[in-house]
Amino acid sequence: MKKIHTNKAPAAVGPYSQAVVAQGMVYTSGQIALDPATGRLVGETIEEQAEQVMKNLLAVLEEAGAKPENTVRTLCFLTDINDFAAFNEVYARYFTEKPARSCVAVRSLPKGAKCEVELIAAL
Repeated sequence: MKKIHTNKAPAAVGPYSQAVVAQGMVYTSGQIALDPATGRLVGETIEEQAEQVMKNLLAVLEEAGAKPENTVRTLCFLTDINDFAAFNEVYARYFTEKPARSCVAVRSLPKGAKCEVELIAAL
């Protein structure tokens, strides 16, 4: 098992790794819209935050040696299910291969984020 870390994505805000590679698969931790340089939340709209989340995920995937098209499954969390359509517009630009996905509404996310995404990808 190999732990993945890149400075191109925000540092973990708790006791966990950005991602782990095991048996040819990449398992990312959830990413929220944090700026990697400052650790501060980026954007006020779901679109702005989703864009930063995707950039963070791509940075972690790249460090692990994978690409978005290697993604097998994503799990998406939204604090407002009414943001579903707007979130999907951003998401669809990054995951064009349409991996399996769950998207659920949650009461709240760390640091007041509007969305969080984690994924599993093949190497």
